[in-house]
Amino acid sequence: MAEPLRCIARKSTKGRSRAPLLFVHGAFIGAWCWDEHFLKYFADLGYDTWAVNLRGHADDEETEDLASVDDYVADVLLAVEQIGAAPVLVGHSMGAIVVQRALRRSRARAVSLMAPVPPHGLLGSSFMLAAHSPEIFNEINRMQIFDGMTGSTDQLRRAIFSKQLPVADVKRYMRRMRHESQRALYDLSWPQHFWIERTTIPVQVIGAADDLFFPQPLVVEAASLHGVEAEIVPDMAHAMMLDVNWEQAAQRLAAWLERALR
Repeated sequence: MAEPLRCIARKSTKGRSRAPLLFVHGAFIGAWCWDEHFLKYFADLGYDTWAVNLRGHADDEETEDLASVDDYVADVLLAVEQIGAAPVLVGHSMGAIVVQRALRRSRARAVSLMAPVPPHGLLGSSFMLAAHSPEIFNEINRMQIFDGMTGSTDQLRRAIFSKQLPVADVKRYMRRMRHESQRALYDLSWPQHFWIERTTIPVQVIGAADDLFFPQPLVVEAASLHGVEAEIVPDMAHAMMLDVNWEQAAQRLAAWLERALR
């Protein structure tokens, strides 16, 4: 089977896939974030793994500033169609909203939401960040205006990664970050309840204990919408799939998959 459009794919090393996993990245980043650790980790556990580049997020693409969250949903649905089997959807941050909005049409077997944008949208959490960490809020806006990192990574590092992550890795990751579609950020600013709903398929919600973007109460809010308990991973910040303790989050996901796919 040909690889889906704008996807990175890693086949199961066990010969047969237990279920396909489709990973959906968040804002300012691309599918590469999953390929650092997660795709191989889950391929070695027996899953075919895929990570979709939402439009305008591949390294060789320009950001599409008019791309909407609905456009990103369409990208996920196209990836599901080309995978050819009902997947488990794993969405991080903005990607968690995208997969929730894709659930009705995706035929997904289960969904895991990592550090999700809360159901009430970005506006409230942005005000909280501006009030409690104005320097980080300003750096995010600079990255959006100037299309990526333009100076010191010290402030954003506190929000995105734990302090244990080596500086060389922080700089390498941040060089690959880009500004996000302004239309998509606008779409995410408002309450998302109209587009997402409780589902009958298994749902997991994972948060990071040191996440300054979406602290634990906001992760609990996302979990409550689906009637599940939030799992909070200690000693981790927002970008769980890239952090030094990434395997802790991967293990939580792997254990849940064992239960959800029985």
